[in-house]
Amino acid sequence: MKITITPAASKWFHEDMGVTTGNGVRFYGKTYGKTAVHHGFSIGVMRDDDPHRPIAITEIDGVKYYVNDRDDWFFKGYDLTVDFDAENDGPKYEYTPNHEED
Repeated sequence: MKITITPAASKWFHEDMGVTTGNGVRFYGKTYGKTAVHHGFSIGVMRDDDPHRPIAITEIDGVKYYVNDRDDWFFKGYDLTVDFDAENDGPKYEYTPNHEED
């Protein structure tokens, strides 16, 4: 799994979530909602500065963006791109199949 954070999304996380160098942002699967690839589940995001057994991590502008191993079920088989959606004034998520082995 690969995580890509666009410059516009990074700016949003810094300005709206207040993250700064040394902070972390965790993406996770949660019940209810839907995504382009999941029904009954949606993506969650939270400030968490301590990655625990990450399966994917990328650092942009001093902030670590990651997914922990306990959320492998939600992201398995996909790379995640996080961009900024000006219409909704928040992040938008794109899932790209990566053909990971089961």
